[in-house]
Amino acid sequence: MTALATTRTEPDLSFLLDRTSHVLRTQMAAALAEIGLTARMHCVLVHALEAERTQAQLAELGDMDKTTMVVTVDALEKAGLAERKPSSADRRARIIAVTPEGAKLAARSTEIVDGVHQAALGSLPKAERETLVRALNLLVEGHLSTVVEAAPARRARQ
Repeated sequence: MTALATTRTEPDLSFLLDRTSHVLRTQMAAALAEIGLTARMHCVLVHALEAERTQAQLAELGDMDKTTMVVTVDALEKAGLAERKPSSADRRARIIAVTPEGAKLAARSTEIVDGVHQAALGSLPKAERETLVRALNLLVEGHLSTVVEAAPARRARQ
């Protein structure tokens, strides 16, 4: 018996975006590991430097669940890069404050992240680079701006 193959009518956008995202994340992880950071640690440091933000706000910005965020902040605290402090706006809330050492490392990690992005984009001709970034921004701000929560697949009863 021969399997019937389906004919695609559109490029496999999911594969292309997943593959490029995966490889970019692995390159980023390797580059940041050289200075002792993870991508999540970099994300928390950079966003915490931008404004007074709570752990929950930083988790949302970095697309992290609560457990991952706690582990990340614990690691930053242990390394002396950040600390939990009471919020000036709400005494019940705790913000993540970056230490001077953390700020220095965030500046270095930003250079590293920019370098990884530049290397990826630099592998394309300039006109295509600009087109890609513009097109991705249009998707992020438009059609793909909202996450759709899907119900988990159910297993058939046995």
